[in-house]
Amino acid sequence: MIQRCLLGALLVIMCVGYVQAQSFDPARKGAEYCAEKKQNSIHQFDRLALSPGSPKHSFDVLDYKLDLDLYSCFFTPYPKSFTASNVITFRVDSVLSSIALNAVNTSMVIDSVALAGVSFTHTSNILTITLDSTYQEGRIVQVKIYYRHLNVSDGAFYASNGMIFTDCEPEGARKWFPCWDRPSDKATLNLTTKVPATVKLGSNGRLADSTRIADTIWYNWISRDPIATYLMVMSGKVNYNLDIIHWKNPQSPNDSIPIRFYWNAGENQTNLNNIKTKIIPMTTEFSRLFGDHPFEKNGFATLNSQFTWGGMENQTLTSLCPNCWSENLVSHEYAHQWFGDMISPATWADIWLNEGFATYGEAIWFEYTGGYTSYKNDINADASYYLSNNPGWPIYNPSWAVTTPPTSTLFNTAITYYKGACVLHMLRYMLGDSTFFAAIKAYATDAAYFKHMSAATADFITKINDATGQNLTWFFDQWIYQPNHPVYQNGYYFTSLGGGEWRATFVARQTQTTPPFFRMPIELKFTFSTGPDTTIRVMNDVNNQIFTFTFTRQPTGLTFDPGNNIVLKQGTTVVGVPAGTTLPDEFALHQNYPNPFNPVTTIKYDIPQQAQVRLTVYDQLGRQVDRLVDEEMPGGSYAVQFDGSKYSSGVYYYRLEAGRFAKTMSLVLVK
Repeated sequence: MIQRCLLGALLVIMCVGYVQAQSFDPARKGAEYCAEKKQNSIHQFDRLALSPGSPKHSFDVLDYKLDLDLYSCFFTPYPKSFTASNVITFRVDSVLSSIALNAVNTSMVIDSVALAGVSFTHTSNILTITLDSTYQEGRIVQVKIYYRHLNVSDGAFYASNGMIFTDCEPEGARKWFPCWDRPSDKATLNLTTKVPATVKLGSNGRLADSTRIADTIWYNWISRDPIATYLMVMSGKVNYNLDIIHWKNPQSPNDSIPIRFYWNAGENQTNLNNIKTKIIPMTTEFSRLFGDHPFEKNGFATLNSQFTWGGMENQTLTSLCPNCWSENLVSHEYAHQWFGDMISPATWADIWLNEGFATYGEAIWFEYTGGYTSYKNDINADASYYLSNNPGWPIYNPSWAVTTPPTSTLFNTAITYYKGACVLHMLRYMLGDSTFFAAIKAYATDAAYFKHMSAATADFITKINDATGQNLTWFFDQWIYQPNHPVYQNGYYFTSLGGGEWRATFVARQTQTTPPFFRMPIELKFTFSTGPDTTIRVMNDVNNQIFTFTFTRQPTGLTFDPGNNIVLKQGTTVVGVPAGTTLPDEFALHQNYPNPFNPVTTIKYDIPQQAQVRLTVYDQLGRQVDRLVDEEMPGGSYAVQFDGSKYSSGVYYYRLEAGRFAKTMSLVLVK
């Protein structure tokens, strides 16, 4: 059984020592370890204004060229101090004569800035550089900053026992190098580090060079692809173990991607070898579903006990806690290489596009290894956790784009991870597998707007609408922008019509208040006294909606949502009309949907009080082709299906007569 718990403050204390690694449970969800690790981040946040939904800025950083002397950090007493320089190349996006960068005062000292005639100030964690002139939009400018990292524990740069590493999400990069530290501002990275010759050090991108002179190595890592600052990383250790395997793209066998595994002595070799074996089919499957592996290399590095929990999806070099070679954790973090790294959040309000997708990627890997049942069990477990721990806020909070919330809120397991993954499952249920996966792949491979760039939630929704040819804004409005979930109080009953015919009536009712209604397709499974079961799918688009079905067999039972595909829901379904069912205000006949249709469409009508109801379908010559309803019915909002499979293409008319009300509308059958 998958254990689920949030460990809270006690966990922070327990995780200080190596006992954390010893208690790592590979059977637990990778999403849980990821959430717990990030919730316990100690990074503080500067309060800089950023327009909600608009990550535009006065300049766009194109490249960071870092040169760090880390040599002494690997020797006792393992100081965290180092000297460095940073050449920042940026494009001017609006007329400016100065730039402001994030640089935490308690972590670093700025010694000088090299650009003729410039001056700078470094206060309140902001490095303001007055440029040598006023630059117009489109100009490319470079500044070189000489700085020193101080011997402080800042939760971003770590040095102990012959190991150094960085850990930045959400806003820790500003603690070890000056930068514009916002997730939307992605830049390439050229990193050179000076370390002892006994050290192996990994970073983003490819290893362009490693030069050894006597007892010193200079590693030069260059990233071809832009990186969000929170995903920039260094992981180095004296006598680090390193294994390298290669993934070959089945669609392009000449493409060989190195995948590097940095690991500590004494770790479980069976688990490590399992991951090295699984990473090849995992790369192939994620590439098949989401587009080719997006980077020139990838890798994983287990760190030491100072990396207190789980994993961190640094671009092309994921950090893992010591001995944490868990398939669940690795599948979660590896899915991030597509969702979070290749496509990064435009603002922290869009974090579900990272964590919800990576959690869903974990479920997808369950499906690959164990079939749909394994996938669905994982999604059901996510939903169960959410329903038990829902804090009552929506997935998307526009204020987070302006003010980064505490990590316990930003990385809330129930909302950011599990509700996000469950929303993707329900989108898959609604669209069907082929349309869903085609739409997600279209999003992930869109090189014009998303691939190797950033995504705002509204932009993602627009892309899904375009890719599916449907307007699904209503779906995302209720599941992403609104809190909570539907609480159903459904009812049903069966009526004998005589002559071997039976009417089944189902009342779909929701009782939650915020929001008052969730529109969703629903499935109803009927059992009968004879013959097989029948499952019917209808669109529930108003509250207190009544669906009627006519059968030539006696129905004996009804199951609402038999596959539990609306996984984020609560409630009951009972025999009878549910208490509190409200009635419409007036008689109405609505346009059928879909229209045109083939072969089944749904016709909806409202009657505010009990009435004799006739719903009849005619051809263009006025001949009756079907009588859908002809009986005394209580007041309510009804939906009935018309099956045109035995009729030819053309225009037909349907007419509702109820009391003194009568109305006729047309529908189009296209085969």
